[in-house]
Amino acid sequence: MTIDAAPAPHLPVDVVVLVSGSGTLLQALLDASVDPDYGVRVAAVGADRPCAGIERAQRAGIPTFVVAPSTYADRGAWDAALAERVAGHAPRFVVTAGFMRILGPATLGTAPVVNTHPALLPSFPGAHGVRDALAYGVKVTGTTCHVVDAGVDTGPIIEQRVVAVDDDDTEESLHERIKVQERELLVEVVQRLAREGFVVQGRRVRLGSA
Repeated sequence: MTIDAAPAPHLPVDVVVLVSGSGTLLQALLDASVDPDYGVRVAAVGADRPCAGIERAQRAGIPTFVVAPSTYADRGAWDAALAERVAGHAPRFVVTAGFMRILGPATLGTAPVVNTHPALLPSFPGAHGVRDALAYGVKVTGTTCHVVDAGVDTGPIIEQRVVAVDDDDTEESLHERIKVQERELLVEVVQRLAREGFVVQGRRVRLGSA
């Protein structure tokens, strides 16, 4: 994989955010983007189903769209439809913020896609990263921001933050602490990607396009 996303010649940079659930990660981006100095504008929010994240965007006056897989003949047709809706907003890059679908080649080819995961990849990928880390007995876990590829949480890593695991943690208590770091990490990384641009070469992500 080689991606070269140049820094913006002017601000703000448009991004499209994809959600599937409550939209707390989306809300962190919406809150940050209120400040003109943040330099990022959420141009649209898309989802694979009606959800609270779409409602958050609508309350903020952000254009929204829903592309439900059940309304298409197969995954390829759904991916093509999603790619068309994303491309219509011409984002510099896409952020998947709790989006619970694997993206296909059409959408991945539209613009670079950035995701967060509630574990320290490559450990504990998939939908149950917090549960799996806790069950394994690790002493630290955390959150990862990475570039999305065709796999499940296998893309090149941009940045990570560590969260200690307490002896009395439950999945819920640990996940709540991870979410705090995940929101802060996403807000920080999205701003840096917009301001500085980034280059992906193999497994390496380098901020700045020089």
